[in-house]
Amino acid sequence: MDIQVISIFPEMFLAITEHGVIARAIKQGVLNVSLLNPRDFANDKHSTVDGRPYGGGPGMVMMPDVMASVIEAALENAQQRKQADDKLGKTKVVYLSPQGQCFTHSAAKNFAENDECDSLILLAGRYEGVDERVLQRYVDEEWSVGDYVLSGGELPAMIMIDAIARLLPSSLGNVESAEQDSFSNGLLDCPHYTRPEQFNGEPVPQVLLSGDHQAIETWRLKQSLGRTWLRRPDLLENKALTAEEIRLLDEFKLEFNGCNGSEFE
Repeated sequence: MDIQVISIFPEMFLAITEHGVIARAIKQGVLNVSLLNPRDFANDKHSTVDGRPYGGGPGMVMMPDVMASVIEAALENAQQRKQADDKLGKTKVVYLSPQGQCFTHSAAKNFAENDECDSLILLAGRYEGVDERVLQRYVDEEWSVGDYVLSGGELPAMIMIDAIARLLPSSLGNVESAEQDSFSNGLLDCPHYTRPEQFNGEPVPQVLLSGDHQAIETWRLKQSLGRTWLRRPDLLENKALTAEEIRLLDEFKLEFNGCNGSEFE
């Protein structure tokens, strides 16, 4: 996958491109991340990228001529890379915005597995945002990482890159890590334990020490169902549970109510 990021703070992305999963994906050649700074496309000696909004109001707006120039450059880069690598699919321009649709695990998976669109241009806005005429002309999709406002689109872009990168082939040391993550099957992840076997008087659940793989998988599924019921019941509302999952969730509820002396439905 080829990802270009447009940001006035490109140095921020060194935090992810030089470390961890993303660095590994880049090293293994399954991911390429490059950065473009709109200031390099400004038309004055001060490298101005923003102007006051028409109609008044607070803040500044990123200028359409500058932003159009940098997006055009990114699109040209993408076209050249396609010519060099005919395996690359179409390019999609994505704007990170509080007004965008909510970015989820499912969305990350779609990006990672969509061979027809494996070239992304992520536009990280600043100030009050980007001139609407640029968004209308160039942007294919807008995505948000939550119902709150950040100082700019850099952190959401990093989140998006990280979520996609870890789902690419060979980016994780163990392919099962991604398959067992929270949300991969519509549920939250189960609890995890490691050495020592006893910590502060709390033991590791005995089933995890049993060596019975079927019992372990059943326990993990029950814990995932129960944790989702306790913390994110909204996820269960939209998930069709199997008969076995319903049975395990009912067992978890009985055990939970018994331990807490309370009644939860």
